Amino acid sequence: MNATAPKPSRESTDFPLPTGPDELALRVLREHVASVYAAYNASVFVHFGLGAALGTAMYVHEPRTWILVWMAVHLSLGLFLFLMPRWHSGVPLADTTRWARRHSRTVTAVGAAMASAPMLFISSDDLPVTSVVTVVVIGSCARAMQLLWPLKPALYGYTLPMMLSLITVLAWQGDAMHFFLALFSLGYLLFTLRVGNQQHRLLTDSLVLRFENEALAGQLGRQIAAAERASAEKTRFLATASHDLRQPLHAIALFGAALENELREHHGGRNARQLMRAVNALGNSLDTMLDVSRLDAGVVTPAIGPVPLDALFRSLNHMFAARAEQRQLQLRVHASGLWVRSDAQLLYRMLSNLVDNALKYTVRGGVSVRARTRGDMVWIEVVDTGIGIAPEQQERVFEEYYQVHNPGRDRTQGLGIGLSIVQRLSQLLWHPVQLKSRPGRGSRFRLRLPAATQAEAGVETMPPATGLASPFVTGAMPDPARTIHAPHAARGRILLIDDEAEVREAMTGFFRAHGLTVDTAAGEAEAAELLARPEAREHPFTLLVCDYRLANGDNGLDVGQRLQRRFDLQAPLLLVTGETSPERLQRVRASGVPVLFKPVSAAALLGALAELAPETSPAH
Repeated sequence: MNATAPKPSRESTDFPLPTGPDELALRVLREHVASVYAAYNASVFVHFGLGAALGTAMYVHEPRTWILVWMAVHLSLGLFLFLMPRWHSGVPLADTTRWARRHSRTVTAVGAAMASAPMLFISSDDLPVTSVVTVVVIGSCARAMQLLWPLKPALYGYTLPMMLSLITVLAWQGDAMHFFLALFSLGYLLFTLRVGNQQHRLLTDSLVLRFENEALAGQLGRQIAAAERASAEKTRFLATASHDLRQPLHAIALFGAALENELREHHGGRNARQLMRAVNALGNSLDTMLDVSRLDAGVVTPAIGPVPLDALFRSLNHMFAARAEQRQLQLRVHASGLWVRSDAQLLYRMLSNLVDNALKYTVRGGVSVRARTRGDMVWIEVVDTGIGIAPEQQERVFEEYYQVHNPGRDRTQGLGIGLSIVQRLSQLLWHPVQLKSRPGRGSRFRLRLPAATQAEAGVETMPPATGLASPFVTGAMPDPARTIHAPHAARGRILLIDDEAEVREAMTGFFRAHGLTVDTAAGEAEAAELLARPEAREHPFTLLVCDYRLANGDNGLDVGQRLQRRFDLQAPLLLVTGETSPERLQRVRASGVPVLFKPVSAAALLGALAELAPETSPAH
């Protein structure tokens, strides 16, 4: 039978990966069966074509009726094999063994039919005919071996009947030439079977390795998918928990700010100040988690340009010098005169997180910040003499909430998110971070940045001494100096939409305490009713403040924009929300609407009013 080199079936990937030794063996056997059936048509045509050619040559050499009968039977068998059902890719895996046995029985029958040729045509007195028959039989076996070595029973079943018949008939003739041909045929048979066994073993081993690799890849894929699901669930949980915590904390912050202001000269003022410190600490923790959500959401867009490192380093020194002195540590920030290409705010956040982390874990000695050039790159290094990080922990310190030597989750050592933010920012800015540390000797964090020159810069801009970005998604951090006087620049009517009564009450009290007129609504319907009143036309609203997540699945972005279109409002829209979901943050950023994240400090809220509300007449 004719053959081509066996190929694994492409359809095999449609079946589940093997889960045990038995299923693995079936998968391998399936590939063997697919290989032998891949050239089934050509094999039938070539094999029985050779038989017809041999019969024709024998009939021409010596016309006899029985030769025609042999040819007819032989070709009928070929036609039957051509028309019989065949294996295909849709055959269930469990039926593979039955099809393998069926094919082995079929080719054994073909080999047995061809085994009659040496008995009928070889004779001791006609050496040319003997040679022709020998060549045809050996050639047929050689070609069949290339296909049938995937199925050893088929290889033996097809080869042995023909070759043993040829060897027996040649040896039976008794003369030296025929005996030599018999020995040659025997040697060829043994060689063929040996090579066939080797090829079968190699093919089987390669298939086993392939399926084991596929199984490992599938298992790894499932583990990765499970890890991704767990990460997504964690993100959703944190987003939900953060939102639910921010809502009451926002009200507490505003009530507390009002209480602190009222008790400023009272003996209870100290308690009010301590309350606000605790509220601010909790707000800072939530803001840190918000930073991670914003980075994951892709709503932080770097503004790359020339950045003077000395200006950045001065800000770092001003921010951490007092803290280092309080801990009796040395903080050395070295001027370099170097410039880099980066985002000033985000680079400052990276460095401040690294310095903050170094100070937390340094008991004696100190922290140094320095920069130096390496070719067309600048290396910024934050080096400390702290407790150090063991090699097995050095990758994990960049994970969220992982902290070295803080099993009790001491809050003074932070949340364990600072280095996670550093890693996210390094990927966003393309500033690789390298860590080298020895336990008990300290750590060195190195940032690699592209160098820049002062000539590339227009006006030197100092980075803000604050966090990741502005409380506005689209805009800069309000100037604290302006924030103090914001109430005098933002007189007018404010429409507040929030579905939580406590938040409405807190914000109403806050706005009115600063001389602002505010009307509140729990949702779109109440807001539309307020906007439809005559006084809304006589004294139009100058600002529309909406919570993002409202009742019944509404969101402040859609509600606010619908109200603006419906009533032709010229008042700008400001979102105030505790939402931290990456998907929703992306949508807010795409809209271009400014947003403040709860809990909003009094200064930030007043600064936002000064930015957005036009100057109008004093509050009524």
